[in-house]
Formats: sequence, structure tokens, C-alpha cells
Amino acid sequence: MAQARKPETPEVRLQALMKALRAQGVTDPAVLAAIEKTPRDLFTPDLFKERSWEDSALPIACGQTISQPFIVGLMTQALTLEPRCRVLEIGTGSGYQTAILSRVSRLVYTIERYRTLMKEAEARFATLGLTNVITKFGDGWEGWPKQAPFDRILVTAAAQDEPEALLAQLKPQGVLVAPVGKGPVQSLRRYAGDGKGGFTVEVLCDVRFVPILDGVARE
Repeated sequence: MAQARKPETPEVRLQALMKALRAQGVTDPAVLAAIEKTPRDLFTPDLFKERSWEDSALPIACGQTISQPFIVGLMTQALTLEPRCRVLEIGTGSGYQTAILSRVSRLVYTIERYRTLMKEAEARFATLGLTNVITKFGDGWEGWPKQAPFDRILVTAAAQDEPEALLAQLKPQGVLVAPVGKGPVQSLRRYAGDGKGGFTVEVLCDVRFVPILDGVARE
């Protein structure tokens, strides 16, 4: 009689995930280390705890999602972060992507339009002892002009058009990564400043993100 298979531990699941990320092209050592030390289950709703280390997006409150780990790794890697970078994140969500960014940059300014999500994310940052994250409740599409310019900007919701207002808040040689497109499938784009006010644009892959919502922030 075949023996019953032992359930996989979170540690085994994590290592399987890390192997999958490397196989898909997430190879930056600092990004991989940040993902490995950030407990995704802390950011996952109770209903989906068992799926925390799957390489898939999962639902969270307010109709939003916690992104697929591969996409988190890919977007973070595409920013080409340096330890002294000041990063603006549009869309805090669960706070998982924020936590990853905080481990590979100096300061993360993150904006969330749902107060419920923002408060929950702030509690998670406190649990992890992350002291270099600055949160704001409001319309992320407007960016954070008072703190601009930023070295890097990451957008975690789909923009229907070119993110011109956010690009204007980048340093001349900064990098912005954002999903752009009006349909259910968008293109993940990397904008790299040329130092003269222009940008080179690279399409990384197709993605599926919830859209950026214009207008008033929500409770």
C-alpha cells in the first residue's frame, strides 16, 4: 500500500516558488532575497492562506488583488533599484509589493485610494518592522507632487493612457514601470528617462491588472 503523501510545509512551498521565479527570469539577487524574506501569507486573506505561495494573483478586499509573485518580482526587477532610491508606488493594496520595495530601496511613498486597504497594510508594515514606508490616502493617479521628483515609480493598477502626470514626477534618469491598456489585458511598460526630458519605452509582457479608478478616494 502506498504511503500517504505528507503535506508540504510553507518552507517547501516557498522554495518551490523561488525556483519557479528564477526559471521565469527573476534573477536579481536583491529582489529574490526580498521576496524570500517577506511572508506572503501575512498579506493574504484567511480564505486563501493555503494558496499564499502559489504563483498566482489572489483576491483581497475592495475588489482588488494581491499580484502574482512572478509579476511582483518582474516589476521590481525592472525598476533596477539601488539602495538610495526613493520610490513612489501607486496602489498600496495589500501592501505586499510595498514590503518588497521597502527591502531594496531607501524610502517608499505609497498611495492607496481605499482607506480600509491602507489601514490594513499599515498594520502589516508595523508587524514586519518596516520603518521606511510612508503612506498616503488619496488618488494615486495624481502622484505625490510635494515629494517629487522620485528615482523610481511603480504603478500596480492599469492606466488607460500614458501616465504623463507620473512621468513628470520622475527624475531625468528615473524609471517608471506600469501596466498600460484599456482592455482586460494590458502591456507592462518600462519607461526609462534619457536625462534630457525624454523616455525610452520597453514592453515587458502582457498582464492583467484591475484599472486605476479616477476620482475621489474611497473609504
